[in-house]
Formats: sequence, C-alpha cells, structure tokens
Amino acid sequence: MKEMRGLAIVIPARNEEELIGPCLESLRASALFAHRTPGGCSPRLQVVVVIDGSVDRTSAIAGTFSDVTVVEMESSDRGNVGRARASGVVVALDHFREEPAHSVWIANTDADSQVPLNWVARHMELAELGADVVLGTVRPNFDDLSKAQIRAWTQTHSGSQPTGRIYGANLGIRADVYRAAGGFSPVTEHEDVDLVTRARACGASIIETRDHEVLTSGRRTGRTPGGFAGYLRSQLSMPSSSSYAEA
Repeated sequence: MKEMRGLAIVIPARNEEELIGPCLESLRASALFAHRTPGGCSPRLQVVVVIDGSVDRTSAIAGTFSDVTVVEMESSDRGNVGRARASGVVVALDHFREEPAHSVWIANTDADSQVPLNWVARHMELAELGADVVLGTVRPNFDDLSKAQIRAWTQTHSGSQPTGRIYGANLGIRADVYRAAGGFSPVTEHEDVDLVTRARACGASIIETRDHEVLTSGRRTGRTPGGFAGYLRSQLSMPSSSSYAEA
C-alpha cells in the first residue's frame, strides 16, 4: 500500500460557461463522497481550473467555487491544451511541494465533463494499491445524441472491459511518474496519449478500468481537430451540429 497525501485535479477550460458549474459540482460531490466513505482515502485536495482564452463567463463561474483555484493562461500560450494542462499541474503541485512526489496523485478531467460519485475514491484507491497511471473510460451525454447514435455507442462500448483508449477527461498519474515522463507536452491535441506513452516507456504500472466512468459532452465539433469530438464523429458518423465546442 502507498499512502496518498495529496490529490491535484486539473481542468482546462475555454468558453464553458454552461458546463463548468456542473463539472465542479460533480467534483465537489465526489470529494465529499470519498471523505465520508468508511476506510477510504481522503488526502488534501487542490482543484485547478485553467482558463484557456475564454471570452464568456467560464472564469467568473469557476471563481464562485471557494475551493477552486482559477488560473488564466497568458495570451501567447492560449489555444494549446497540453500547455494548459501542464500549467495547471504546476500550480496544483506547488500546493504539495512539501509532500513526497510519490504520495501526490494528479487527476485530470475536462470542463465539459461530470465525474461520478466514486471518481475521487476510486482514483485514490488504485493509487494506494500501487498504480502509477489510471486510465478511465468516458461516455458521451446521451442528451446530445440521436437514438441511432446512442445505439451505435452502446453496441460498441458495452461490457465490463476497458476500451484501451486514453481520455484526458479521466486520467490519473502519480506526480513522480508524471515528472519522470516529462509532463504534458505543449501540443494542441492528444497530450494525454503522448504522456501515457512516455510513462509506459518509463516502466509505469498502468491500470485500465471502467469503474469510474466520466460523463462528457456529446458535441461533435471540438476546439481541437481531433480529441473526443473527432472520435465521436469518426466512430458514430455523427454530423456536426455545433459551431464551437470542446472535445
């Protein structure tokens, strides 16, 4: 067993005024659930929302959560999700600078997502059991899909086995492993896949699980060319219905 003393949760956000509130509410509920779980792990928690060039009320809404640190990206660094995640990790880990890096867990999700009640508890449990990286699954919000698209999704994503895909909306990594792997690269997409690839090359212990599936937006036009929005388009042949949404 490895005692975890800190949990850093990092969320990049750009023009998410409609969804950042539910996202942060779900994280608060999940943290409270973990705290109240008998025998569960309840480390110190630091939530960082990285505002990546928003022109709406995303920053203001995130700022109403007293337990959340809001960071604004510099104008020259905007539009790069890898750099946004990395910046959030730097801020979050600074709160745990007196703790051993192996005892701090970095959990990542997205501003258009909502985590389940057991999300924090499950990440912490797997970390204490020795996982260096945890790859969780995601499911699009069925309210954003047609009946045909829902059928297509459930037919290809049913069962208890993990999918093998890597999702930034449900990714956890031990801080010492994160640093050994070089952290998030300043890339405009697939920063999650890139990080996990390098962690695997470092010999990290990687766990894939469906036990804490994250609900994320089913929008099909993303802020990056690919990402989850691109995955939905390619897998479900879904036509775009939004002019500007995040993967």
